[in-house]
Amino acid sequence: MLDNADLGKLIIRLTLGGLMLFHGIAKLLNGIGFIEGELASHGLPTVLAYGVYVGELIGPLMVVLGYQTRIGALLIAFNMLVAIALVHGHQLMSLGGNGGWALELQGFFLFTAIAVLFLGPGKYKLKN
Repeated sequence: MLDNADLGKLIIRLTLGGLMLFHGIAKLLNGIGFIEGELASHGLPTVLAYGVYVGELIGPLMVVLGYQTRIGALLIAFNMLVAIALVHGHQLMSLGGNGGWALELQGFFLFTAIAVLFLGPGKYKLKN
């Protein structure tokens, strides 16, 4: 019998992890030069740019599969905090062209990852 709460957790996990994976795959295919540039402009070592693969590939895979889900969600949340700090900080109090929050996508990823961190994977998982 399907449990609605666990089904809801699965849908949230698949949505968060699946959508974030697109960003990671794009970086695999197109490189991380933009991120290296952002890090350099903030006086940080460009080698840290490789961390984006952890936050946008490994973390999302963990969340989708339900393997160490909370750790995967934490990786995504940290990735989004760094992205907001490095690239989007000036948009925190801005509205986008359609009237929504300028950071609604980044906010979705960050706050959904935090929700998964607190909710856990639910029944449909490989391992907590």
